[in-house]
Amino acid sequence: MRHIEKCYNHGAVKQQIEKILRHRKKEEITGENLKASAVLIPIFYNQGQYHILFTERSDAVVFHKGQVCFPGGTQEPSDSSLLQTALRECEEEIGLEAKDIEILGELDDILTYVTNYVISPFVAFIPHPHSLKTNGREVKGAFSVPLSFLMDEANFKQDSYAYEYEGHIIWGATARILRQFIDLLKFESGTLQ
Repeated sequence: MRHIEKCYNHGAVKQQIEKILRHRKKEEITGENLKASAVLIPIFYNQGQYHILFTERSDAVVFHKGQVCFPGGTQEPSDSSLLQTALRECEEEIGLEAKDIEILGELDDILTYVTNYVISPFVAFIPHPHSLKTNGREVKGAFSVPLSFLMDEANFKQDSYAYEYEGHIIWGATARILRQFIDLLKFESGTLQ
């Protein structure tokens, strides 16, 4: 069976991910007292493999202090769409500009259980190398995880619904978004075991 990470043609993998996302209908979550937000799942290619970029929130933010997450945040009245929210937040948090981001598609909305945020995730390719300029008020730092690591079931802790990579714990809504993406890639690329 073909595994998406074993494809050596960088452009073909990007097209495959875009095709997977384009040929599905996003599930939206709506309701009263829910706060709209959006995140970007930044993917880049480096040294023969794909990576996903994560950030670690600072201790100065109101919610989710110190947690690993994707760049993103709450929709502002000035944002024309949730995609614009994700792009604006990405630039504010890590300095990646919209002109350098290639949006491939959307995943299903995710609801945070405690804070009532509805998160709309957008999958994107970003250039590498990239010069990140982290906003210290919002982000403590950034790191990447190889996609091959995330797609290996041995690295997913089912009991805690989390990944651990080099001391970083990916859990909560971020892990749920990530699992949705990984499961979709595995199913659509024929690697579901």
